[in-house]
Amino acid sequence: MSVPRRIGLTGSIGAGKSTVAALLRARGLTVLDADEQARLVTQEAEVLARLEDRFPGVVRGGSLDRAALAARVFGDAAALADLNAITHPRVRARMAALEAQAAAGGAQVVVQDVPLLFEGGLAAQMDGVIVVDAPLPLRVARVQARSGLSEAEIRARDARQWPAAQKRARATAVLENDGDLAHLEAQLDRALKRLGIGVPPPAE
Repeated sequence: MSVPRRIGLTGSIGAGKSTVAALLRARGLTVLDADEQARLVTQEAEVLARLEDRFPGVVRGGSLDRAALAARVFGDAAALADLNAITHPRVRARMAALEAQAAAGGAQVVVQDVPLLFEGGLAAQMDGVIVVDAPLPLRVARVQARSGLSEAEIRARDARQWPAAQKRARATAVLENDGDLAHLEAQLDRALKRLGIGVPPPAE
């Protein structure tokens, strides 16, 4: 069984990474979503018990109160490190298992959709990295439209990630998501070609 090429997909909050992930899936590529795996991990009984032990009150009715947990760790480096120690090894194990499953199915390329790809030190494990970016005011407006977060809260979260310029400098390809979908798709197809990834056109 050959090891598939591993492409990282990342971008700052509100950049449109999920949109690009959907476009990649429409082109027949396997996309593994680290956020989805993190949600599944935090449904495991053992993980919930550890989270409640470390952050009393964040588990209610047998489910994780994500907003309460976010409030507890935001701006607290020690608390965030403890959260990551509980969840990250399990998320990475799930991603590795899914990658192995895709390889067994004959996938030659696997895209790992990881919001904190650079911050988590995972970029070095990738054969290429696609960064999705957009101007900060546009990203803030997008997040405000889909969430109850204020502009100040969004900007604070953005500030805790690597600066967009730093991500762009480390990227294999940068997609400027500041226009319409056709503009984004054209950039994505050029990026895939540059990465040597041949994909069929998306179905109509």
